[in-house]
Amino acid sequence: MKLTKTLMASTALTVAGAAVSADGHMASDMTLVSWGGAYQASQDNAYLQPYLEMNDGVTAVWDESSNEAVAKLRAMNEAGNVTWDVVDVVASDAIRLCDEGLAMEIDADEMLADGDDGSSASDDFGDLLVSDCFIPQIVYSTTFGYRTDVAEWNGATPEDVCAVFDLETFPGQRSLERRPINNLEWALLCDGVAKEDVYDVLETEEGQDRAFAKLDTIKDSVVWWSAGADTPQLLADGEVVLGSTYNGRLFSLIEEQDQPVAMLWDAQVFDLDGWIIPEGLSDERKARALDFIRFATDTQRLADQAKYISYGPARASSAPLVGQHAELGIEMAPHMPTDPANATNTFLYNYEWWADYRDDLDAKFQSWLAQ
Repeated sequence: MKLTKTLMASTALTVAGAAVSADGHMASDMTLVSWGGAYQASQDNAYLQPYLEMNDGVTAVWDESSNEAVAKLRAMNEAGNVTWDVVDVVASDAIRLCDEGLAMEIDADEMLADGDDGSSASDDFGDLLVSDCFIPQIVYSTTFGYRTDVAEWNGATPEDVCAVFDLETFPGQRSLERRPINNLEWALLCDGVAKEDVYDVLETEEGQDRAFAKLDTIKDSVVWWSAGADTPQLLADGEVVLGSTYNGRLFSLIEEQDQPVAMLWDAQVFDLDGWIIPEGLSDERKARALDFIRFATDTQRLADQAKYISYGPARASSAPLVGQHAELGIEMAPHMPTDPANATNTFLYNYEWWADYRDDLDAKFQSWLAQ
């Protein structure tokens, strides 16, 4: 854990709209859990440091354990010792934690700030409120980047996601994540399945075999990745010509590192990331967590995060406030997965479907890889 800031002056800790515990107090320290790296840094810059500036005497530490959040919260709950106050998770993990009673239910219109445009929180977040316990923060996508200097392509440029399966026009190694999610969907799309039918087809044994058969056509040309940093490094080194990863990683590669790489937004898979508050907190800690969440997910704060990373804010009212990158000085809106020019053909990950089928398809995918 890293201590982010300690301010020793003592002031009243209540602000307009803040929740407080039964005796009128909030805890003076917090443990926030996230993913580390540039994403956590964007949260620290946009949310936490401004919050601490406004709340003298409050301290906070980061724990970079979000990839283990479900298992660790289960263990904490079983031991009766929940040590985390606010946890950043992907939407599918939020749904699992909520279903298991490990995350607190949130009344968006009571506990979160209204939009700066006058909309209620529930209207402002809209369909992104995918769980009663989930407070959306950003929309990100898994999409493809490709080298712009591949001589063997003879000037051809990938126009859609099916270029991944076109070894004749776009020869070379490609990188895909070592898991079934996204890969099976893209395979079916490029085998002629309509977008709205993908999950119905994938429910069947025949549909799964069809997806794996499509992946078989490129299997010998794939480098499989596990960490989000892998594809950017492989592209930068020229070890692959085309690869999937998170759009924020590709933004860094293209804009910050100035590599000869371009984005392929077609059939990008939208996913959500946001906060949950664990069940089992004392009244004082719960009140502090709610106060921080109310601040950190308001219209301005979600727009501010986009100064540091190219993920779209989850509130509709935040989008018009997205400005320039804090260091590069470039306009960030065109680099967001949610920008209209980039979102002409998107694919929304089906959280509930994968919750039902993940274990079986994980096993099937690993078996296929070993063949």
